[in-house]
Amino acid sequence: MSFAGEVAGQLGNGRENDDTAPDTKFPRELAMRAITLDEAVKIINATFAEAKRRNAYPLTAVLLDAGGRMKAALKQDGASLLRFEVSYGKAYAALAMGRESRQVLQKAKEKPLFMQSFLELADGPMFLEGGGQLIRDNDGEVIGAIATTGDTNEVDDLCAIAGIRAAGFKTDQDFSDADMRRLNIKRGPPIEDPEKAAKPAAQLKSV
Repeated sequence: MSFAGEVAGQLGNGRENDDTAPDTKFPRELAMRAITLDEAVKIINATFAEAKRRNAYPLTAVLLDAGGRMKAALKQDGASLLRFEVSYGKAYAALAMGRESRQVLQKAKEKPLFMQSFLELADGPMFLEGGGQLIRDNDGEVIGAIATTGDTNEVDDLCAIAGIRAAGFKTDQDFSDADMRRLNIKRGPPIEDPEKAAKPAAQLKSV
């Protein structure tokens, strides 16, 4: 039986007002995956753990749900003023444009008039710098975004990416080329890791 026929059959049996009948009109698979508070805090804590491992400057992290509303925010001791606002703006920019915030910055450089108009339409603040990462589930669906600030853009990004992965989620960096096309992922060049760049320099000094 077709979907329409099944619904019509239920109506014909007088089940339209039966609250106990299963709802076949909107299958559960179509419901948006919402990130939970526990998951959000786990991501931020893992982000801060990576910052500690890297001996980074004090970070502030803001995590937004897929609708751009704040789910969780934490600020490390010693983080400076306005870091919350900066992190919020990075995360919102990533969600608004559907890409890492560093890619939003690149878009602004390439098409400044477009971004000027885009910013005027936005119902939330956007801060155009690296450090904002989309949070995706295993299927690639965006379920939120996290942004950090306090260190260099590269370190901010790498800490956020490590936090997302540690909590069992994926970033835009974690999909194949085929999945990128299917999900319309805008992935930029690899993020330069200061730790990896420092190792060759240290080796040259030792020689």
